[in-house]
Amino acid sequence: MSIQLYNTLSQKKEVFTPINPDEVTMYVCGPTVYNFVHIGNARPVVIFDTLFRLLQRHYPSVKYARNITDVDDKINAAAKANGETIRELSERYALAYHEDMGQLNTLPPTLEPRATDNIDAMIEQIQALIDHGHAYESEGHVLFQVSTDKEYGKLSHRKLDEMIAGASERVDEASYKKEPADFVLWKPSTDDLPGWDSPWGRGRPGWHIECSAMINKHLAKTIDIHGGGQDLIFPHHENEIAQGTCCHNEGEEQFVRYWMHNGYLNIDGEKMSKSLGNFFTVRELLELWPGEVIRYALLTAHYRKPLDWTKDLLASAKASLDRLYGALRDAPLDLDDSVEHPMLSELESHLCDDLSTPQVLAVLHALAGEINKADGNAKVQLQKVLRKAGDFVGLLNQDADAWFKWQPAGQQGGLSDGDIDALIAERAQAKKDKNFARADQIRAELKDQGIILEDSPEGTRWTRD
Repeated sequence: MSIQLYNTLSQKKEVFTPINPDEVTMYVCGPTVYNFVHIGNARPVVIFDTLFRLLQRHYPSVKYARNITDVDDKINAAAKANGETIRELSERYALAYHEDMGQLNTLPPTLEPRATDNIDAMIEQIQALIDHGHAYESEGHVLFQVSTDKEYGKLSHRKLDEMIAGASERVDEASYKKEPADFVLWKPSTDDLPGWDSPWGRGRPGWHIECSAMINKHLAKTIDIHGGGQDLIFPHHENEIAQGTCCHNEGEEQFVRYWMHNGYLNIDGEKMSKSLGNFFTVRELLELWPGEVIRYALLTAHYRKPLDWTKDLLASAKASLDRLYGALRDAPLDLDDSVEHPMLSELESHLCDDLSTPQVLAVLHALAGEINKADGNAKVQLQKVLRKAGDFVGLLNQDADAWFKWQPAGQQGGLSDGDIDALIAERAQAKKDKNFARADQIRAELKDQGIILEDSPEGTRWTRD
């Protein structure tokens, strides 16, 4: 089963053919760690985690790098405002990022290079760009001269003057620039800012250089896949191609073979913005919803399409997962990777078709429907299939009973699991004693606390509403 991926560079779906089938290489732009990540940041993490899982099933080794930007003007400003060191701030928010993404059941990347650990690679690449006539030093800065790259603009498919007009806020006519579109590779640092010694004086890297330098250092001169959000196409990824290609001899190396970008995430139909009051961090959402609900919601639209983030979307995702976990009641938690079923092949074919996750979710629900109609060993086998199918997209890895007992952080402090179990035991005894009034009273008391009881021949189960 071949994998087809949409390549932003060619603007079409292509059959994925890795450079080396024994080891696929993939790089995804990671966070700038100066605050908690917002929900828009989580979309590429979940999308490319899903791709990572797919590639791991088809190839013996996948080398997946996702960077952490821990030197940046935003970090400098936030640390100064907080009265702490830059390292203290970046370490705290890097840890928070790992915790939050872990709650979304994302696998750790193979590599997670940090910008501050790779200044040597950036200086080396900047020097190579100077040596090849694509960069110049001016007033303590080093800049990439865009006009020297005849293919600049090939990723965003726009001419240079159109890109400048469309991003005027990112282009300035500073005195140290030869041309307005030239972008900074290295800039000087004052004593109160982080800095490193370089051939051009004490300074720090520009944002664009870090990814292309770390790709060269940790992966290869040419990699298979580079991913990120649609907002990174220009200027960040356009500049990455320029740097990653022009630092080598002309025509010698292709930088990236397949460029992939996920669509925007909007909040109730509008662009997310602090000024509009519709800005949500992943951490805030995790106070209200299980991480798996957030992951499911992010998979409901095709990754290249815009996704409208609403409370209704989250409520629908929760209800959908309730149905899937309902089909896994009493199923063993262990994953049986040996199980096979035609629906698994169907699901995999959707993922191989440019990560068509909405169709994948439909297959999961079709499997749940089959489970609900089955019994005995047939049901047990289908439950194993559903577990494996869910794992393909990072879902359904919890015990079903634990899923239904999840409680939002804001509601904790009420009845504990032990309190509920004790009341259910008292209710069972009351029924044995034919004290049905007390049994009904306990059911009503639990319902008032958001606890729903489900009686069956095997006993009473409870879930939090």
